[in-house]
Amino acid sequence: MAFIHLDVGFLYTLLVCTAFGSMLSNAEIKVNPPQDFEIVDPGYLGYLSLQWQPPLFPDNFKECTIEYELKYRNIDSGNWKTIITKNLHYKDGFDLNKGIEAKINTLLPAQCTNGSEVRSSWAETTYWTSPQGNRETKIQDMDCVYYNWQYLVCSWKPGMGVHFDTNYQLFYWYEGLDHSAECTDYIKVNGKNMGCRFPYLESSDYKDFYICVNGSSESQPIRPSYFIFQLQNIVKPMPPDYLSLTVKNSEEINLKWNMPKGPIPAKCFIYEIEFTEDDTTWVTTTVENEIQITRTSNESQKLCFLVRSKVNIYCSDDGIWSEWSDEQCWKGDIWKETLVFFLIPFAFVSIFVLVITCLLLYKQRALLKTFRDQKAEAFEITKKPFKSTSTFQTN
Repeated sequence: MAFIHLDVGFLYTLLVCTAFGSMLSNAEIKVNPPQDFEIVDPGYLGYLSLQWQPPLFPDNFKECTIEYELKYRNIDSGNWKTIITKNLHYKDGFDLNKGIEAKINTLLPAQCTNGSEVRSSWAETTYWTSPQGNRETKIQDMDCVYYNWQYLVCSWKPGMGVHFDTNYQLFYWYEGLDHSAECTDYIKVNGKNMGCRFPYLESSDYKDFYICVNGSSESQPIRPSYFIFQLQNIVKPMPPDYLSLTVKNSEEINLKWNMPKGPIPAKCFIYEIEFTEDDTTWVTTTVENEIQITRTSNESQKLCFLVRSKVNIYCSDDGIWSEWSDEQCWKGDIWKETLVFFLIPFAFVSIFVLVITCLLLYKQRALLKTFRDQKAEAFEITKKPFKSTSTFQTN
């Protein structure tokens, strides 16, 4: 028993020493952070490159494959974005209206450090665009709409208190363009650029679209404004057309319309229907271009509906509702309408026939009277000579 107890104690001591030795060994392993960490602006209006060089390594780690943990965000943003990469650069989009901060460290894999991952300290850097002009000189109320997934139009208002000689210029870039481009078709108000009609934007969907609107004035510097969005999220479709409302029976109503014209696939639409029954209105949505509804009352005399469309969540993260379609209505009971439709012409024809008949009867009576008068007159003329002859003979 004593021998067994001795062996157990020995094994326990051996395990503790091994674990402590391993911890001691790992504690002595250190790795440096990456070198020359910086944020580079290639002139793409917010699409920046974060770059670095490998850390200095002792000779016994030169064969290890290392990774880097990169964290970055716009200053004042609550959350960091985290990337694990083996590369020496990483690109992403940033809001240049704010500053950018980033940090990076080196990760040594477990196979190079006796079973435990080792991290370096952080290397940090920041980036700011060169500030110019007061904040009030920036444009206001920037609004961009991608009409029918075909034509991009942006508009804005001038900054507050800017001098009358201030004018603005718009530049844009998305992945696929070699360099940023200036608007070639400005929307002008009183000779000043207040919007832009973009040309056809090839292969621009589902990518970050970067815009910078800056200005120039001889009186004061103008602060630029930066914007990032994706075009499929600001699409405004055409309204649906060719609406039809069919009352199938006393309760069921069929509403149908044609999907908007243009390049947007049918599967990408969601429709909002505003239905009115007499004085009651309610709204519903559907992804189909047809819907069946039930009347709340068989006595309702007026049914109307309108439809508008938007790109749904299967094709975009957001969208803009189209204008409402023209209103389509149904009034009264369909049988009453049909009856009235036939009765009115029938009554008109009946009255017309009655009037003609009366006129003909009146004319006939007039002709008969004239014929009788003529006959009586002829009879009187024939009778007079016989009276004269009789008198002559008597004398």
